[in-house]
Amino acid sequence: MKSNIPNFDLTGKVAVVTGAARGIGFAIAETLANYGADIVLVDRLHDELEASRKAIEEIGRRTLSVEADLTKVVEINAMAKKAAATFGHLDILVTCAGISIPQMAVDVTEEAWDKVLDINLKGLFFCCQAVGKVMIAQKSGKIINMSSQAASVAIPARATYSSSKGALNMLTKLLALEWAPYNIKVNAVAPTFVETKLTEAMFKNEEFYRYCMDNILLGRMAKPADVAGAVLYLASSASDLVTGHVLAVDGGWTVR
Repeated sequence: MKSNIPNFDLTGKVAVVTGAARGIGFAIAETLANYGADIVLVDRLHDELEASRKAIEEIGRRTLSVEADLTKVVEINAMAKKAAATFGHLDILVTCAGISIPQMAVDVTEEAWDKVLDINLKGLFFCCQAVGKVMIAQKSGKIINMSSQAASVAIPARATYSSSKGALNMLTKLLALEWAPYNIKVNAVAPTFVETKLTEAMFKNEEFYRYCMDNILLGRMAKPADVAGAVLYLASSASDLVTGHVLAVDGGWTVR
């Protein structure tokens, strides 16, 4: 008799994680590895990527590290082809690579707009497409896109970032619709601001820190583990009836 207990075991699964060299991306890769998945680490930061690969291997998982510029579709396609050839199947994709260039709307430059959208939306879509083709052929897969609370609520100086994440949410729903016949579930995780080395300087600004604390009902910033836990749920069989959903990990910011 099949158990009714949710199962988070990922043994035998292969997970592709972009932006995996550090921060949230590495926390996700490490979490999925600890639950049994073999990991394809994708980033363009050579030294950090190598350190992440060694850390995952120490957990006892098979790993493949791929240096790729996700603004270049040819490199994305080559990454997916190499990953599929190495492992024979790709079961999970987490699109964690992304950037933000804070500017008030009146100050947004064309260069900043193009850079943010190229990575956060164009690069993400073509990662989904390249890995999605593998999943369509095998008729199974889980895709988890990294969104943000900024897709749902207006945050000053985030015009480009919010635009990219709002479009990402709709793209997530569209892919869920088109790929459901192939047993591919497509969801997103939308965190609030997350404490990482890259955001330390941002939080030293007392006015900005207080702005965040005034909006996060649970009274603290997110940590990488908070985001990784949500990804684990969506990557596992525990979420097999969930698709087209954007899971907020925002401490309550977006409830009002």
